[in-house]
Amino acid sequence: MQKNSRRIFIKKTAIATAAISMPSLYSFGNKTDNNMPKISLAQWSLNRAFFDKTLDPVNFASIAKNDYNISAIEYVNQFYAENAANEKFWAEMTTRASDAGVESLIMMVDEEEKLGDSNADKRMKAVEDHYKWINAAKILGCHSIRVNAFGAGSPDELEASLVDGLGKLTEYAAKEKVHVILENHGLHTSNASFMTGIIKAVDNPYLGTLPDFGNWCLNEEWGSTQTTKNCTNIYPPEEGIAEFLPFAKGVSAKSYAFDAEGFDTVIDYPKLLQLVKNSSFDGHIGIEFEGENMSEPEGIKATKALIEEVWATLK
Repeated sequence: MQKNSRRIFIKKTAIATAAISMPSLYSFGNKTDNNMPKISLAQWSLNRAFFDKTLDPVNFASIAKNDYNISAIEYVNQFYAENAANEKFWAEMTTRASDAGVESLIMMVDEEEKLGDSNADKRMKAVEDHYKWINAAKILGCHSIRVNAFGAGSPDELEASLVDGLGKLTEYAAKEKVHVILENHGLHTSNASFMTGIIKAVDNPYLGTLPDFGNWCLNEEWGSTQTTKNCTNIYPPEEGIAEFLPFAKGVSAKSYAFDAEGFDTVIDYPKLLQLVKNSSFDGHIGIEFEGENMSEPEGIKATKALIEEVWATLK
């Protein structure tokens, strides 16, 4: 990994300690808010705590604000499945976010059927199954829902199915002023050239991207590049990020593990953040910690420190 010359002083002992405080992650001199990127927190960063019920998903906004000093969030629909169509619940969640001083940005939609299904009826059902999440996102004030563009068939067949499915979903979402955004999530969705071709074919400004710093594995669903054990074909991350950025409504700063200087050991943050800074993107960079060898709170704090420190040194 090519490292920025300005070192990040995050000690190994600090990373390993669950009781570390936010100020101890910073020893970088004076910074101004004008030189800082807008940062959000992806709920998946705390997925272990939400799945094992250590944390309550209804408190996500206050957790982001009070525990991490982050004022913008990205929800994961899996934690709210039982309330998917409950408008009263989403109104209450909107109030919770407002009371915490937190902005709701994106609803991440997983566990729905394939928008690129080769069967037209199943594909249409998949489209309609996403409507409830568009409605929830609208109530929350989110600008986008993130969907998975999976399907099957030959490249030409898959492209045709995705253009149809995503086109119909985006047409519906546009009426609600909600964007539909695509994330590299493995297989063909991590082929940025293929996916941007579909976006261009749909030709709707409400269809965009959520480029993820990880997830560039072309031979594994979900696309994680945390290890190369099962991933034998990786789309070049710099190329993928560069191709997705012109359509981006958000950026997902995936992180896995950190060295003694605070750099991610898998992802080249200086190189990828430079691409973001050089682009016309002016949205939030979302922290999505997915590491397995440190606590979720420490991973979130280390990722936030890394983004802010690297960003401050970029030209």
